[in-house]
This record gives sequence, structure tokens and C-alpha cells, in this order.
Amino acid sequence: MADTPPAPLDRREALLRILRLAGLTAGTAAAGYWLSTRSLRPIEKLVAGARRSHTVAADPHFPDLTVVHGGEPRQLAQRALQELGGIQRFVSRADVVIVKPNIAWDRTPEQAANTNPELVAEIVRQCWSAGAKKVIVTDVSCNDPRRCFPRSGIAEAARAEGAEVLLPDPSKFKEVDLGGDILQAWPVFQPFLEADKIINLPIAKHHSLTGCTLGMKNWYGILGGQRHRLHQRIHESLVDLADFVRPTLTMIDSYRVLLRNGPTGGNLEDVLLKKAIVAGTDPVALDAYVAKAYWNLDSAALPYLKMAVDRGLGSLQFEKLHTQIVALEATS
Repeated sequence: MADTPPAPLDRREALLRILRLAGLTAGTAAAGYWLSTRSLRPIEKLVAGARRSHTVAADPHFPDLTVVHGGEPRQLAQRALQELGGIQRFVSRADVVIVKPNIAWDRTPEQAANTNPELVAEIVRQCWSAGAKKVIVTDVSCNDPRRCFPRSGIAEAARAEGAEVLLPDPSKFKEVDLGGDILQAWPVFQPFLEADKIINLPIAKHHSLTGCTLGMKNWYGILGGQRHRLHQRIHESLVDLADFVRPTLTMIDSYRVLLRNGPTGGNLEDVLLKKAIVAGTDPVALDAYVAKAYWNLDSAALPYLKMAVDRGLGSLQFEKLHTQIVALEATS
């Protein structure tokens, strides 16, 4: 009796399989809150009306989501931007641009707790090439930023490309009315209130509370104060933050993925070398895609995704979006 041929993959499963199989599929790649203990909440009038979108207009000529795999971090970023229409689509001359990586932890790049420094450096370079007036790299770290910024490799890499690297200065937080369902008055690091464009560069990693931490969770890094209080209603706070920031572009660093024991990591056995990047203009779809591909998590496990859809922040149905897949090794 002849074997029954396997059923063809639908588009959703095909997209997931591409990301799961990207890069090397086996082997490793070889907390107190600093501000909450060292800063006072500003006693100032709330900054009202601070919310504004940093997004760019949709363009049917370019994909909503692109997946690039098989290269080094700078190559991945370059090709992802090319597929999405080039950096000039996102950054204009004289823009003040904030590049927002994850620099939360006192870890090395190999431990995959922070964004890859070469990815950050390449995005800084690209912003200058588009004529940016200023390029700032910053984050509000969980561990001491005086250790996180240099040990992550991000401070040195970003400065080498001419970025202004800002450690979170306790005097530079403004009490802001975030206008959220859960998040209302909260201190926000001032540069995020003044930027023309914001590029979100999270790393894909496991998280003990939400299952994973991706693009939307990376916005915790704009806040001061006692952020651990937000964990009591973490999904609602994630959506409030995503609604407040609305980035220009999101690029999820999947060069190394922290599969377990996140968000801090530390053990190289928990890290998988995937050599991939997932980028686009729909932050909900990006989070949904990466969460499903690496941790098999969907909206039932990640309530913030459905909440974000209800808020009009994006789509859960990533398989229905205009998507471009690029394998660099296959085209080199």
C-alpha cells in the first residue's frame, strides 16, 4: 500500500516553520530596579497630551512583515530594511531618532538577555545615512545601567557609529499622563517624549511571567519608578504602553534566542543561535508570530495580544499580512 502523501502546509504553518528552522537548529550560541531605589518621582505638573504616534504611512508596495535569516546581525538588518522600503521610508532628514534596544541586564551578548550590539550599531548607521539630526540609544535598565550598557556591548558599538548613548538620568524623568486603562500618571524618560522617530529593537527571549518578552514588552524600558508594580496587571500595562509609544519600526532580534530562564538568562545552554530577524510595522503581528514560532504561545496564553488588537494596534493574523521571507545563505 502506497504511503499517503503529507498534507500541504497552510500559509500560517509555513511561516512558522521558516522561523523555527532558521539558523542553527541545535546547540547553544557559544534585580533590583536601579531607578526605583535611586530617584525621586518628579514633583511636577503632569505632562498632558504627551502621547503621539511615531508611525509611518502604510505602503502597499512593501511588506508588513519581513523575516530574514542566515546572516550576521548587520546583514540581517540591512536586508530587512531593504525589503521594507529602505531606511528613508522611516527616517527623514533632521529627525531626532531614538533607537530602543533591550539593555536591561548585566549580561554579555552571548547570553542573549540584551539586544545584539551589532544590530544596534547598524541601525544607528542607517539612521545617519538617512540624514537624521540626532541618533540616541537608550534604555531604562533593570540592573545597574552603569554595568548593563558596557557589558552588553551596546554602548561601545553604538558610540562607534556616532550615536549619543544615554544612561537613564534620574533628573530626566517627567511625570506623564499616559492615558491608559491601567497606566496613567507615571515617570517617563524624557528623550522618549521628544523624539521624532522611535525604532524598537527588542530581543526574542523567554519571560517567567508572560511566557516571552518581545516588542511590546520592551516598552517597559521607557519608564522609571517602581515598574515591578505593573506585573500585577502586566498584560493591560503592556497594551497601555504600546498604545502610548506607537513606534516607527520594530525589528525583533532573533540572532540569538533565549529560550528558557528569561528574562535575565545567564546560562549559555538556554541560548539558541537562530541568525534571524523579524521586522515590520505591525507590532502585534510581530509579537504574535515570534511567540508562536519559538514558544508555541498564542493569544490564549498571551492576553495582551488580543487586547492590543481591540485597541487597534495591529493584527493577530500574521499569516494574512503581506510577508517577505529572505534566506541570505541561499542567495549569497
